[in-house]
Amino acid sequence: MGFAGFKARMQSGERLLGTFVKTPSVEIVEVLAKSGLDFICLDAEHAAWDRMRMDACLAVARALDLPTLVRVTSGGADDILKAMDAGAVGIVVPHVDSPEKARAVAKAARFGHGGRGFAGSTRWAGYATRPMGDILEQSKSETVVIVQIEEPEAVDEIDGIAGAQGVDAVFIGPADLTVSYGETSVDNDKVKDAMQRVGDAARRAGVGFVTWVPNAAAAKAWESYGFTMFVMGSEHSWMLAGAKAAVAEMRKE
Repeated sequence: MGFAGFKARMQSGERLLGTFVKTPSVEIVEVLAKSGLDFICLDAEHAAWDRMRMDACLAVARALDLPTLVRVTSGGADDILKAMDAGAVGIVVPHVDSPEKARAVAKAARFGHGGRGFAGSTRWAGYATRPMGDILEQSKSETVVIVQIEEPEAVDEIDGIAGAQGVDAVFIGPADLTVSYGETSVDNDKVKDAMQRVGDAARRAGVGFVTWVPNAAAAKAWESYGFTMFVMGSEHSWMLAGAKAAVAEMRKE
């Protein structure tokens, strides 16, 4: 189903598994396309993604039909436009702490008055080979907007954020919330309460509920909160875990 079916799968409540990609490399995208993951997310917020390398990796992802999100640097319309034009299936926007911000980023990701600037000559649009009507329909049926809940203010405003027009999922950031609450471990009551509140709001609004987890054990421990999408680790953490395991095996007496 790939890019074309990703949004429908997400909206159906199917449990989807992805990972963050920190290394700006087409080879990493090619390898992960063979892994069985449902999607990947290029992490332009916390890793060294420039526009050209993002463009190249999204070209490969499109060619391999591997649904690819981009976690943009900010909710600015320019960052969103670059990711979408290059071929992303959608965006993950950090630090969305109000319904107003949620509506603004959702609008910036889609065509319309005051929204995403229209261009039919981009990779996403098919390089000037398709009529405007088809491109506008693709924007409606394919584009995914996921907003990150990382501050206490966002938890307090979660009903308005989850219910904002154009928001397709809310992504609770356990580490950022932990720091914002003044805690030093994600295993604390404030974050657990936030997960419950955000999950309840997502279900009321009929949108996806996403989080990051380091491994499968953490995902299973948080199943009761009702998450429908997990971003598990990153290729960095998986490479390190595999390398450490191989070294440990070789050094056994």
